[in-house]
Amino acid sequence: MQAADCSADLARTLYSRMLEIRYFEDEVQRLFFRGLVRATTHLCQGQEAVTVGACSVLGAADTMVCTYRGHGAVLARGVSPAAAFAELMGRSTGLCRGKGGSMHLMDVTAGAYGSFAIVGAGLPVANGLAWAARYARADSVCVAFFGDGATNIGAFHEALNLAAVWRLPVLFICENNLYGEYSPMRATTPIDRLADRAVSYGMPGEQVDGNDVLAVRSSVEAAAARSRAGEGPSLIEALTYRHGGHSRGDAGKYRPEEEVAAWLARDPIEAFGRWMSAELDVGDGDLAGLRDAAQRRILAARDEAAEAPAAAAGDLHTDLYASTEVRSWAR
Repeated sequence: MQAADCSADLARTLYSRMLEIRYFEDEVQRLFFRGLVRATTHLCQGQEAVTVGACSVLGAADTMVCTYRGHGAVLARGVSPAAAFAELMGRSTGLCRGKGGSMHLMDVTAGAYGSFAIVGAGLPVANGLAWAARYARADSVCVAFFGDGATNIGAFHEALNLAAVWRLPVLFICENNLYGEYSPMRATTPIDRLADRAVSYGMPGEQVDGNDVLAVRSSVEAAAARSRAGEGPSLIEALTYRHGGHSRGDAGKYRPEEEVAAWLARDPIEAFGRWMSAELDVGDGDLAGLRDAAQRRILAARDEAAEAPAAAAGDLHTDLYASTEVRSWAR
């Protein structure tokens, strides 16, 4: 852990947010097996430090896009857990009125401009958001989260190239969990260090410990400052690991048992809790209190969502276009 400027209050905030994401994902898994989440789910237990560390340095005017494994990213950005639960459960109070589901979470008021079901699809959108910020002369950056598999997609290379040419304020953050769906990264990618691909586009590339929330925070903070100063984009590769399988009921049996055990022993939440005890003198009772409070918030959010009315069939054709003029043109 990197102790730079981490107060006890900040540590508690980071710890609590990671716990909320972990408990949220645990509940989503239970809801899925109870048939209350009908669409597919891609959970992020084990990867919480990446999104929490990154989003902890973003301001209200900054924006973010993420992947279909995006529950943690939108929660890290400050989206309501109740509204996120409601979206997954097809409730009218959901982020997209229950019409988007697990892979399409969006809350523009929180700067969360969508999770994308198509691999790599969010990266060009991140460039658009960054260009819009520059056009408006806003002092903001866009963070784009994506997985290691997306670095082999054409949109990745096109987006990084364009961002570098136009010196856009974009932070490309690769959540490298070592597997693209069911394939180990080395079976599909000819290099071991994905951050090295930044060299091709003349931008800084850095590999960080994605299970160290403070290391991620420090890296993203520096990259964001660089972008705000007009120095263009950066690529950050955060090494991490998903505790579960790729999606739904996948048990992840294709992963070696010793590999899984080694990464579980490096759980980012447990590691940060130990660091808080050792470096900030946060006692076991305080940590337990933070865990209990986070779990209560998530369970209350789940119950609130479960009591909301289902998405209405009459809303199926609403929110399709931005204006009446566009609707008229489409007809």
